[in-house]
Amino acid sequence: MLKGRGMFLMLAGWMISLAMLCGMKLEAAASGTKDYLDSLNVGISNVIEPGADGNEEAIEALTQIVEEAEKEKSDLVMADVQVALNVRAEASEESEKVGLLYKDCGGKILERKDGWTKLQSGELVGWASDEFLLFEDEAEELAGEVGNLIILNEAETLRVRQEPDTDSEVLGLLAQNDALNVVEVMDDEWIKVDFFHDDAYVLAEFVEVDFHIDAGETMEVIRQREAEAEEARKKAMQDANQAVITDADDLRLLAALIYCEAGSESYQGQLAVGAVVMNRVRSGAYPNTISGVIYASGQFTPAMNGKVARIYNTDIAPSCYTAAQEAMAGVSNVGGATHFRRAGNHEGILIDNQVFW
Repeated sequence: MLKGRGMFLMLAGWMISLAMLCGMKLEAAASGTKDYLDSLNVGISNVIEPGADGNEEAIEALTQIVEEAEKEKSDLVMADVQVALNVRAEASEESEKVGLLYKDCGGKILERKDGWTKLQSGELVGWASDEFLLFEDEAEELAGEVGNLIILNEAETLRVRQEPDTDSEVLGLLAQNDALNVVEVMDDEWIKVDFFHDDAYVLAEFVEVDFHIDAGETMEVIRQREAEAEEARKKAMQDANQAVITDADDLRLLAALIYCEAGSESYQGQLAVGAVVMNRVRSGAYPNTISGVIYASGQFTPAMNGKVARIYNTDIAPSCYTAAQEAMAGVSNVGGATHFRRAGNHEGILIDNQVFW
Protein backbone atom coordinates (compact mmCIF):
# COMPACT_ATOMS: atom_id res chain seq x y z
CA MET A 1 0.00 0.00 0.00
CA LEU A 2 1.35 3.45 -0.94
CA LYS A 3 2.32 5.50 2.09
CA GLY A 4 2.66 9.18 1.20
CA ARG A 5 3.42 12.37 3.07
CA GLY A 6 4.14 15.96 2.19
CA MET A 7 2.62 18.62 0.04
CA PHE A 8 1.81 16.43 -2.98
CA LEU A 9 -0.23 13.94 -0.99
CA MET A 10 -1.69 16.70 1.15
CA LEU A 11 -3.31 18.05 -2.03
CA ALA A 12 -4.66 14.58 -2.74
CA GLY A 13 -6.28 14.70 0.70
CA TRP A 14 -8.07 17.90 -0.28
CA MET A 15 -9.47 16.15 -3.33
CA ILE A 16 -10.75 13.25 -1.25
CA SER A 17 -12.49 15.69 1.06
CA LEU A 18 -14.18 17.30 -1.92
CA ALA A 19 -15.38 13.94 -3.21
CA MET A 20 -17.06 13.26 0.15
CA LEU A 21 -19.15 16.40 -0.35
CA CYS A 22 -20.44 15.65 -3.84
CA GLY A 23 -24.00 15.00 -2.59
CA MET A 24 -24.39 18.29 -0.74
CA LYS A 25 -25.61 20.39 -3.73
CA LEU A 26 -22.89 23.02 -3.52
CA GLU A 27 -23.26 25.89 -6.00
CA ALA A 28 -19.48 26.30 -6.22
CA ALA A 29 -18.92 22.69 -7.32
CA ALA A 30 -19.65 23.60 -10.93
CA SER A 31 -16.90 26.21 -10.99
CA GLY A 32 -14.10 23.72 -10.37
CA THR A 33 -11.93 22.64 -7.47
CA LYS A 34 -9.82 25.80 -7.23
CA ASP A 35 -12.81 28.17 -7.22
CA TYR A 36 -14.55 25.98 -4.67
CA LEU A 37 -11.56 25.98 -2.33
CA ASP A 38 -11.27 29.76 -2.71
CA SER A 39 -14.94 30.14 -1.84
CA LEU A 40 -14.45 28.32 1.46
CA ASN A 41 -12.21 31.13 2.63
CA VAL A 42 -14.95 33.79 2.28
CA GLY A 43 -17.55 31.97 4.34
CA ILE A 44 -18.83 28.42 4.38
CA SER A 45 -22.45 29.46 4.67
CA ASN A 46 -22.21 31.31 1.34
CA VAL A 47 -21.51 28.14 -0.65
CA ILE A 48 -24.48 26.15 0.63
CA GLU A 49 -27.44 26.22 -1.74
CA PRO A 50 -30.13 28.46 -0.19
CA GLY A 51 -33.03 26.47 1.13
CA ALA A 52 -31.27 23.14 0.91
CA ASP A 53 -32.19 20.59 3.56
CA GLY A 54 -29.63 19.96 6.29
CA ASN A 55 -27.74 23.23 5.87
CA GLU A 56 -26.58 23.22 9.50
CA GLU A 57 -25.18 19.70 9.17
CA ALA A 58 -23.52 20.57 5.87
CA ILE A 59 -21.97 23.73 7.29
CA GLU A 60 -20.67 21.83 10.30
CA ALA A 61 -19.18 19.11 8.11
CA LEU A 62 -17.59 21.66 5.80
CA THR A 63 -16.22 23.66 8.71
CA GLN A 64 -14.53 20.61 10.19
CA ILE A 65 -12.99 19.60 6.84
CA VAL A 66 -11.72 23.10 6.11
CA GLU A 67 -10.28 23.52 9.61
CA GLU A 68 -8.43 20.20 9.35
CA ALA A 69 -7.17 20.96 5.84
CA GLU A 70 -6.05 24.48 6.78
CA LYS A 71 -4.24 23.13 9.85
CA GLU A 72 -2.31 20.64 7.71
CA LYS A 73 -1.61 23.27 5.08
CA SER A 74 -0.28 25.73 7.66
CA ASP A 75 2.26 23.27 9.10
CA LEU A 76 4.83 24.12 6.42
CA VAL A 77 7.44 26.82 7.03
CA MET A 78 10.38 27.87 4.83
CA ALA A 79 13.46 29.98 5.49
CA ASP A 80 13.42 33.38 3.75
CA VAL A 81 17.14 34.25 3.90
CA GLN A 82 20.10 34.59 1.56
CA VAL A 83 22.57 32.79 3.80
CA ALA A 84 21.37 31.18 7.04
CA LEU A 85 18.91 31.80 9.86
CA ASN A 86 19.68 31.33 13.55
CA VAL A 87 17.38 28.90 15.34
CA ARG A 88 17.25 29.40 19.12
CA ALA A 89 16.28 27.43 22.21
CA GLU A 90 13.62 29.99 23.18
CA ALA A 91 11.65 32.73 21.43
CA SER A 92 14.24 35.45 22.07
CA GLU A 93 17.27 36.98 20.36
CA GLU A 94 19.20 36.50 23.61
CA SER A 95 18.43 32.77 23.79
CA GLU A 96 21.03 30.10 23.03
CA LYS A 97 21.53 29.28 19.35
CA VAL A 98 20.68 25.62 18.77
CA GLY A 99 21.14 25.43 15.00
CA LEU A 100 20.99 26.99 11.56
CA LEU A 101 18.29 26.94 8.91
CA TYR A 102 19.94 27.52 5.54
CA LYS A 103 18.59 29.21 2.43
CA ASP A 104 15.73 27.21 0.82
CA CYS A 105 15.47 24.91 3.85
CA GLY A 106 12.08 24.16 5.37
CA GLY A 107 10.34 22.40 8.19
CA LYS A 108 7.18 21.87 10.19
CA ILE A 109 5.56 24.41 12.49
CA LEU A 110 5.24 23.20 16.07
CA GLU A 111 4.12 26.42 17.79
CA ARG A 112 3.83 30.17 17.17
CA LYS A 113 3.90 33.13 19.57
CA ASP A 114 4.95 36.78 19.77
CA GLY A 115 6.48 36.96 16.28
CA TRP A 116 8.41 33.69 16.69
CA THR A 117 7.87 30.17 15.37
CA LYS A 118 8.96 26.91 16.93
CA LEU A 119 9.82 24.55 14.09
CA GLN A 120 11.28 21.15 13.33
CA SER A 121 13.63 20.79 10.36
CA GLY A 122 15.30 17.39 10.22
CA GLU A 123 16.90 16.86 13.65
CA LEU A 124 16.78 20.60 14.39
CA VAL A 125 14.05 21.83 16.77
CA GLY A 126 13.92 25.42 17.99
CA TRP A 127 12.56 28.96 17.60
CA ALA A 128 13.10 31.33 14.66
CA SER A 129 11.94 34.88 14.07
CA ASP A 130 8.90 35.19 11.78
CA GLU A 131 10.70 38.08 10.04
CA PHE A 132 12.87 35.55 8.21
CA LEU A 133 10.25 32.85 7.51
CA LEU A 134 7.62 32.14 4.88
CA PHE A 135 4.24 30.61 5.70
CA GLU A 136 1.23 29.06 3.94
CA ASP A 137 0.98 29.98 0.21
CA GLU A 138 4.42 31.62 0.06
CA ALA A 139 6.01 28.64 1.83
CA GLU A 140 4.24 26.18 -0.46
CA GLU A 141 5.34 28.11 -3.55
CA LEU A 142 8.99 28.06 -2.49
CA ALA A 143 8.81 24.41 -1.39
CA GLY A 144 7.38 23.52 -4.78
CA GLU A 145 10.38 25.17 -6.44
CA VAL A 146 13.18 23.75 -4.29
CA GLY A 147 11.71 20.50 -2.95
CA ASN A 148 10.95 17.23 -4.65
CA LEU A 149 9.06 13.99 -4.13
CA ILE A 150 11.21 10.96 -3.42
CA ILE A 151 10.61 7.27 -2.86
CA LEU A 152 12.42 5.34 -0.14
CA ASN A 153 12.74 1.60 -0.69
CA GLU A 154 11.46 -0.34 2.32
CA ALA A 155 12.10 -3.80 0.87
CA GLU A 156 15.39 -5.67 1.11
CA THR A 157 15.77 -5.41 -2.68
CA LEU A 158 13.48 -3.68 -5.18
CA ARG A 159 13.44 -4.11 -8.97
CA VAL A 160 13.40 -0.98 -11.10
CA ARG A 161 11.58 -1.78 -14.35
CA GLN A 162 11.47 -0.25 -17.82
CA GLU A 163 7.66 -0.30 -17.96
CA PRO A 164 4.88 -0.48 -15.30
CA ASP A 165 4.60 -4.24 -15.68
CA THR A 166 6.04 -7.07 -13.58
CA ASP A 167 7.11 -8.81 -16.82
CA SER A 168 9.01 -5.73 -18.04
CA GLU A 169 12.81 -5.60 -18.26
CA VAL A 170 14.64 -4.97 -14.98
CA LEU A 171 16.90 -1.89 -15.30
CA GLY A 172 18.45 -2.18 -11.86
CA LEU A 173 17.99 -3.03 -8.21
CA LEU A 174 17.51 -0.74 -5.21
CA ALA A 175 18.89 -1.68 -1.82
CA GLN A 176 16.87 -1.05 1.32
CA ASN A 177 16.55 2.69 2.12
CA ASP A 178 17.75 3.68 -1.38
CA ALA A 179 15.95 6.76 -2.66
CA LEU A 180 14.92 7.97 -6.12
CA ASN A 181 13.17 11.12 -7.29
CA VAL A 182 9.51 10.69 -8.21
CA VAL A 183 8.41 11.70 -11.70
CA GLU A 184 4.77 10.71 -11.33
CA VAL A 185 2.56 8.63 -9.04
CA MET A 186 0.80 6.55 -11.69
CA ASP A 187 -1.76 4.81 -9.45
CA ASP A 188 -1.88 2.68 -6.31
CA GLU A 189 0.33 0.06 -7.98
CA TRP A 190 3.13 1.86 -9.87
CA ILE A 191 5.29 4.95 -9.44
CA LYS A 192 7.33 6.49 -12.24
CA VAL A 193 10.81 7.43 -11.00
CA ASP A 194 13.95 9.12 -12.27
CA PHE A 195 16.52 6.32 -12.69
CA PHE A 196 19.83 7.82 -13.88
CA HIS A 197 17.73 10.50 -15.63
CA ASP A 198 15.60 8.02 -17.55
CA ASP A 199 12.00 7.21 -16.67
CA ALA A 200 11.54 3.90 -14.88
CA TYR A 201 8.95 2.25 -12.64
CA VAL A 202 8.75 0.69 -9.17
CA LEU A 203 5.96 -1.07 -7.32
CA ALA A 204 4.29 1.31 -4.88
CA GLU A 205 3.64 -1.31 -2.21
CA PHE A 206 7.35 -1.59 -1.38
CA VAL A 207 8.19 2.10 -1.05
CA GLU A 208 7.38 5.15 1.00
CA VAL A 209 6.71 8.41 -0.80
CA ASP A 210 7.92 11.57 0.88
CA PHE A 211 8.23 15.23 -0.04
CA HIS A 212 11.87 16.16 0.52
CA ILE A 213 12.96 19.66 1.46
CA ASP A 214 16.48 20.53 2.60
CA ALA A 215 16.75 20.55 6.39
CA GLY A 216 18.65 22.69 8.89
CA GLU A 217 21.45 21.54 11.18
CA THR A 218 21.93 21.49 14.93
CA MET A 219 24.90 23.27 16.48
CA GLU A 220 26.12 19.90 17.76
CA VAL A 221 26.38 18.57 14.22
CA ILE A 222 28.00 21.79 12.98
CA ARG A 223 30.60 21.81 15.78
CA GLN A 224 31.45 18.17 15.20
CA ARG A 225 31.96 18.76 11.48
CA GLU A 226 34.07 21.85 12.11
CA ALA A 227 36.24 19.95 14.57
CA GLU A 228 36.78 17.16 12.05
CA ALA A 229 37.63 19.71 9.37
CA GLU A 230 40.16 21.39 11.65
CA GLU A 231 41.82 18.06 12.41
CA ALA A 232 42.01 17.31 8.70
CA ARG A 233 43.52 20.75 8.05
CA LYS A 234 46.20 20.25 10.70
CA LYS A 235 47.04 16.83 9.34
CA ALA A 236 47.37 18.25 5.83
CA MET A 237 49.65 21.07 6.98
CA GLN A 238 51.92 18.56 8.70
CA ASP A 239 52.39 16.67 5.48
CA ALA A 240 55.50 18.27 3.97
CA ASN A 241 54.94 16.60 0.62
CA GLN A 242 51.48 18.05 0.14
CA ALA A 243 51.67 21.20 -1.96
CA VAL A 244 47.97 22.02 -1.69
CA ILE A 245 45.86 21.41 1.39
CA THR A 246 43.35 19.13 -0.28
CA ASP A 247 42.39 15.78 1.16
CA ALA A 248 42.51 13.06 -1.53
CA ASP A 249 39.49 11.49 0.16
CA ASP A 250 37.48 14.63 -0.67
CA LEU A 251 38.27 14.17 -4.36
CA ARG A 252 36.97 10.61 -4.31
CA LEU A 253 33.95 11.65 -2.24
CA LEU A 254 33.03 14.44 -4.65
CA ALA A 255 33.52 12.08 -7.63
CA ALA A 256 31.20 9.56 -5.94
CA LEU A 257 28.48 12.18 -5.43
CA ILE A 258 28.85 13.36 -9.03
CA TYR A 259 28.44 9.76 -10.20
CA CYS A 260 25.29 9.35 -8.09
CA GLU A 261 23.74 12.63 -9.23
CA ALA A 262 24.94 12.82 -12.84
CA GLY A 263 26.67 9.57 -13.76
CA SER A 264 24.57 9.17 -16.90
CA GLU A 265 24.77 12.84 -17.89
CA SER A 266 27.29 14.49 -20.20
CA TYR A 267 30.59 15.74 -18.84
CA GLN A 268 29.11 19.25 -18.60
CA GLY A 269 26.32 17.89 -16.41
CA GLN A 270 28.84 16.15 -14.17
CA LEU A 271 30.98 19.29 -13.88
CA ALA A 272 27.88 21.31 -12.99
CA VAL A 273 27.10 19.04 -10.01
CA GLY A 274 30.68 19.34 -8.80
CA ALA A 275 30.52 23.12 -9.19
CA VAL A 276 27.36 23.30 -7.05
CA VAL A 277 29.13 21.47 -4.23
CA MET A 278 32.17 23.75 -4.44
CA ASN A 279 29.96 26.85 -4.63
CA ARG A 280 28.41 25.75 -1.35
CA VAL A 281 31.81 25.15 0.22
CA ARG A 282 32.86 28.71 -0.66
CA SER A 283 29.55 30.48 0.03
CA GLY A 284 29.55 30.81 3.81
CA ALA A 285 25.90 29.70 3.82
CA TYR A 286 26.92 26.05 4.03
CA PRO A 287 29.66 23.96 5.65
CA ASN A 288 33.16 24.92 4.47
CA THR A 289 34.38 21.44 3.52
CA ILE A 290 33.38 19.06 0.72
CA SER A 291 32.44 16.27 3.12
CA GLY A 292 30.56 18.77 5.28
CA VAL A 293 28.49 19.98 2.32
CA ILE A 294 27.77 16.49 0.98
CA TYR A 295 26.77 15.07 4.35
CA ALA A 296 24.96 18.14 5.68
CA SER A 297 21.62 17.06 7.09
CA GLY A 298 18.87 16.64 4.53
CA GLN A 299 20.78 18.00 1.52
CA PHE A 300 21.81 15.35 -1.03
CA THR A 301 19.56 12.29 -1.31
CA PRO A 302 22.34 9.83 -2.33
CA ALA A 303 24.38 10.85 0.72
CA MET A 304 21.30 10.63 2.91
CA ASN A 305 20.47 7.04 1.92
CA GLY A 306 24.03 5.67 1.88
CA LYS A 307 24.46 5.40 -1.89
CA VAL A 308 27.46 7.77 -1.96
CA ALA A 309 29.23 5.63 0.63
CA ARG A 310 28.66 2.49 -1.45
CA ILE A 311 29.83 4.12 -4.70
CA TYR A 312 32.87 5.53 -2.88
CA ASN A 313 34.19 1.98 -2.47
CA THR A 314 33.70 0.99 -6.12
CA ASP A 315 35.30 1.94 -9.45
CA ILE A 316 34.05 5.44 -10.23
CA ALA A 317 33.85 6.63 -13.83
CA PRO A 318 37.00 8.59 -14.85
CA SER A 319 34.88 11.48 -16.16
CA CYS A 320 33.42 11.96 -12.66
CA TYR A 321 36.96 12.17 -11.26
CA THR A 322 37.93 14.75 -13.87
CA ALA A 323 34.79 16.78 -13.17
CA ALA A 324 35.56 16.68 -9.44
CA GLN A 325 39.14 17.82 -10.04
CA GLU A 326 38.05 20.73 -12.23
CA ALA A 327 35.33 21.81 -9.83
CA MET A 328 37.80 21.72 -6.91
CA ALA A 329 40.18 23.84 -8.99
CA GLY A 330 37.49 26.52 -9.32
CA VAL A 331 35.96 25.71 -12.72
CA SER A 332 32.19 26.32 -12.90
CA ASN A 333 29.81 26.14 -15.85
CA VAL A 334 26.83 27.20 -13.71
CA GLY A 335 28.12 30.42 -12.20
CA GLY A 336 27.40 30.60 -8.48
CA ALA A 337 24.53 28.09 -8.50
CA THR A 338 24.04 26.22 -5.22
CA HIS A 339 21.04 24.05 -6.16
CA PHE A 340 19.95 21.67 -8.90
CA ARG A 341 17.11 19.31 -9.65
CA ARG A 342 15.51 17.38 -12.51
CA ALA A 343 14.43 19.81 -15.22
CA GLY A 344 10.85 20.94 -14.79
CA ASN A 345 9.16 24.16 -13.75
CA HIS A 346 12.13 25.82 -12.05
CA GLU A 347 14.05 28.54 -13.89
CA GLY A 348 17.81 28.28 -14.14
CA ILE A 349 20.66 26.96 -16.26
CA LEU A 350 19.53 23.84 -18.12
CA ILE A 351 22.21 21.19 -18.68
CA ASP A 352 21.11 17.79 -19.98
CA ASN A 353 18.20 16.70 -17.78
CA GLN A 354 18.84 18.98 -14.80
CA VAL A 355 18.35 22.66 -14.01
CA PHE A 356 20.85 24.59 -11.87
CA TRP A 357 20.24 27.79 -9.93
